[in-house]
Amino acid sequence: MDENARLLDRLSRQYFEEYPSAQAEFDRAEESLIDGGSHTLRLFGPAPFRIVGASGSRLTDSDGHEILDFWQGHYANVLGHNPPLITQVLAQRLGGGYGLHTGITESLQTDFAALLLKLIGAEKIRFTSSGALADMYSIMLARAFTGRPLIVKVGGGWQGAHPLALKGVSFRDGYDHSESAGLSPNEVESVLLTRYNDPEDLTGLFQTHGDRIACFIVEPWMGMGGFMPATPEYLRTARELTHKYGAVLIFDEIISGFRFCAGGVFKLYGVQPDISTYAKVIGGGMPLAAVAGREEIMRLCSPGSERRVKFDGGTFSAHPAALLAGNALVEYLAEHENDIYPRLGMLGEKMRRGVEEAFAREGIYVQCTGYGNEVVTDSSLGMIHFPVEEGIRLTCPDQVWNPAVCDVERREKVLKLAFLLEKVYVMHGLGVLSTEHTEDDLEWLFAACEGAARRIKT
Repeated sequence: MDENARLLDRLSRQYFEEYPSAQAEFDRAEESLIDGGSHTLRLFGPAPFRIVGASGSRLTDSDGHEILDFWQGHYANVLGHNPPLITQVLAQRLGGGYGLHTGITESLQTDFAALLLKLIGAEKIRFTSSGALADMYSIMLARAFTGRPLIVKVGGGWQGAHPLALKGVSFRDGYDHSESAGLSPNEVESVLLTRYNDPEDLTGLFQTHGDRIACFIVEPWMGMGGFMPATPEYLRTARELTHKYGAVLIFDEIISGFRFCAGGVFKLYGVQPDISTYAKVIGGGMPLAAVAGREEIMRLCSPGSERRVKFDGGTFSAHPAALLAGNALVEYLAEHENDIYPRLGMLGEKMRRGVEEAFAREGIYVQCTGYGNEVVTDSSLGMIHFPVEEGIRLTCPDQVWNPAVCDVERREKVLKLAFLLEKVYVMHGLGVLSTEHTEDDLEWLFAACEGAARRIKT
């Protein structure tokens, strides 16, 4: 049995002692649900606990524990869990007979669209209900606009579970592979992979395939791939290449949108994409996403277009309750931008450095990603990594998901259980801060880091 397997065995036994209802709840869920749930990322081993409440920075589980949460609704909850700003608006409007689905257009959609366009600097916008759909439609629009088949994406980048992006997400001695059965070979072959923060690799790809590339879709701040910002040079190169070769530049701002400022993080770089996609934060805790961009591209959604893209909207697109929540949140973020983001950035800096120092005090070397750069200074994100050698600078997914560079199993499995025994919930090593996280919460986290380190060393 290797070291991580030994640790997981011991921590799992301790976990069930501390969370006694987890196994019974999981067994009951498996009677009806595949693997006991409907989102694979939430179904960690040996059995996920079940929550009964969430407020601010805290969760309450079925065993009565108060748990400090850094997952925060898949990184969506900038104001924490169930902020009164949003819950009161929803309660009031629902109590007054408005908020559930009607299937009829209402003026709030127009108002919210205008607010978002003002903040993100795009010309037109259309709502949908998930980030995966937003990214899928953005790629379809790019293909229709250019008449070209090839899609360029970053190896290790996550652009949603849809056929146009399920290639090169997980690391298996590299990224050049399909992520799912059931995909057309043509779709898999149409996706070209490039290395994050590598302008030379991107340039070579365009020099070879430029006249067949429809789009380059990229996160200006890498999410699941490692919580790392794009370098300014990388995004400038992406803009120059897509312009030169007539391709569409798509910024996936599903995570980064409204996380660093009241708008897209591209504003801080001064690099304007042709299309950008948003979800998570803009829904205010409700399912809402958007595709925004140049009018000549977005017009392809219209039934009158000769090269029409069937971006007609699903049953729950622009759901009234999601519009209410999203509008309330985005208005608040815009009004308080100068207070919210600097504070989140300050806490984020303290969080990352404090985590590294806490593990170091226990003799364990970790490195956090999530630090900003010369243009993105207020970062409230962090991931903890266990590099196999000290001094490695982590700048792309090829490193943080490669077991030869970082101990991935220790981050994803061992650390998660060790933190849960300290009543802290993390995803991919750590997570994000909300406005409801406090200095005391950080002290709780740092103590948990020391406790988790001792559990790992024992």
